Amino acid sequence: MANLTLISHHLCPYVQRASIALAEKGVAFERIDIDLANRPDWFAAISPLGKVPLLKVGDEVLFESAAIVEYLEETEPHSLHPSEPLTRARHRAWMEFGSTILADLWGFYTAADAATFDAKTSALRTKFERLEAELGGGPYFAGERFSLVDAVFAPVFRYFDVFDRIGDFGILSGLPRLAAWRANLAARPSVASAVTPSYPARLEAFIRAKGGHLARQIPLAA
Repeated sequence: MANLTLISHHLCPYVQRASIALAEKGVAFERIDIDLANRPDWFAAISPLGKVPLLKVGDEVLFESAAIVEYLEETEPHSLHPSEPLTRARHRAWMEFGSTILADLWGFYTAADAATFDAKTSALRTKFERLEAELGGGPYFAGERFSLVDAVFAPVFRYFDVFDRIGDFGILSGLPRLAAWRANLAARPSVASAVTPSYPARLEAFIRAKGGHLARQIPLAA
């Protein structure tokens, strides 16, 4: 296997997916964090979309988290996908569902006004209710076995560690299976190591800098 380097940003949830998959498979890799507000020239030269994550595989470069995790599935042991084709396809569909939630989360914490914020809150609540109905007895999405769906949703739930310090927005309340899943994911070593200890402070600072409706609810002394 060629040397692997994950090009990262401290807050990117898609980077976290790749990091979690690498850790779950026990693959050694180097991680390089960049500032997306001040992209280095070498990064612009190898990133077709100007985004992270990138995975350098020797001299080759992969972009897009879905391509990266699928490559790891095909080349590394300890599969994180189900073996049965239909179940595997359903898992991929739920991974895409997770990506739509990430888009709604962006709209939630960058909403400029109360009406947009409320609309995103409602959209998120609806999707999490649908997800609650899909879950079984846990501890993970598909039961005892950690999968790539879990790698997708662990970064989703991590946002709420910061949101919950700002206020109770009712997005996850009264969803017990989701609450248990969130706690089990947070306790997973691969999930914990996917970000640095500075993540909460960095995310809060990012939200403040956006100056939106959520930012105005952060206590000044927080």
